[in-house]
Amino acid sequence: MASEVAKSLRDRRMNAWNEAKALLDTSTEENRALSSEEEGKWQALNSEIDKIDERLKSVLDAEARAKETDEVYNSLAGRKAEHRGGGDIDSVREELRSWMVSEKNLGALNVARQNPGLLNLRVLQTNAGSSASATVPTDFYDQLISYLIEVSGLLQCGPSVLNTSGGETIQIPVVSSHITGTSAAQGLTIPSADPAFTQRTLAAVKFGSLTQLSRELIDDTAVDLLGYLAMSAGRAIGNSFGTSLVNGTNGISGGLLSGVSVGVTGGTTGVSGAAQYNDLVDLEYSVIAPYRQSRSCYWLAADKTIGGFRKLKDTQGRPIWEPSAVLGAPDLLLGKPLVADPYMPAVATGAKSIAFGDFSQYFVRLVGGLRFERSDDFAFGSDLVTFRCLLRGDGNWGDTNSVKLYQGNAN
Repeated sequence: MASEVAKSLRDRRMNAWNEAKALLDTSTEENRALSSEEEGKWQALNSEIDKIDERLKSVLDAEARAKETDEVYNSLAGRKAEHRGGGDIDSVREELRSWMVSEKNLGALNVARQNPGLLNLRVLQTNAGSSASATVPTDFYDQLISYLIEVSGLLQCGPSVLNTSGGETIQIPVVSSHITGTSAAQGLTIPSADPAFTQRTLAAVKFGSLTQLSRELIDDTAVDLLGYLAMSAGRAIGNSFGTSLVNGTNGISGGLLSGVSVGVTGGTTGVSGAAQYNDLVDLEYSVIAPYRQSRSCYWLAADKTIGGFRKLKDTQGRPIWEPSAVLGAPDLLLGKPLVADPYMPAVATGAKSIAFGDFSQYFVRLVGGLRFERSDDFAFGSDLVTFRCLLRGDGNWGDTNSVKLYQGNAN
């Protein structure tokens, strides 16, 4: 349950939006543009909304971490911890932290996804020269994935994630043409029509990051090393993986911008390359109804592009952007959730700056898990310990008709 602080921030956000909306309503009723004073106030209110968004996210994240910590301590204090082949939660954390602070070569740490239907314990795998193995708590893997998703808007739009144990190339079956209804005269055989299938490939592209920590930071037992490493590695991998999925670069089999077609090209009014209300409506209806009405249907654009949506109104003078009334949920554009992705192109002539549709038809493959290795020699002269994180993954479309793009015109 959200705290009073989070609820207060949500109320402040809603009040700021209502005040900004009132400025737009006044100018619309008087059939004029915003005055310089109103424009300044509008910009200030939008800046306040952005700052509240950052503060609200920080508060919600902190509350989530506090809840997890409380649950761990309560379980240890109130009842005997369950054993699943590797020790209780406290000893598991100590094993993992020992790997992080040890100066001995204990090999690589593989944090892998297990059967989600069971209690998820990760296995600490060492090389042949080491004898120890232990379990890695689920929250460490979950934190890594959470931070990876946090920096990629595309991964927040509900793509279909495939976790595979091996990195061999796999094929996604795709329907290239569907069964169509046919007519037949009375008493005659009904013509047959079968769907046609094709296949798309998912490979295993490697993404990596280096995180360096000072020896003093590692030796300080009060520091949450697991949380820091998860945040640093997750965000670094997310930056590389996220931009590759959007742009189809670095060996990705099928990216967003290169994999789907343009549904709407902008008109000839307004800021060059920017979408107007009619463009957004046309883009929405360029996606066929089954995908347009799906629960996995999202708008995706860069932050600055989303900021421009706040000024747009429909033909009845109503804002088409709506602030979310639910803590942690996306805002809405034309009634559909709106997600920001820093890797989407900025508004410009010829730029594909907005995507809309059902992102569940985009398949993201993750191979095994995330592999960690440490080195005390890489930055020996600076007394830094280096951690390397490796992720293997790929992305490709199951149906390229599920999402359409808006392309800016020379307005």
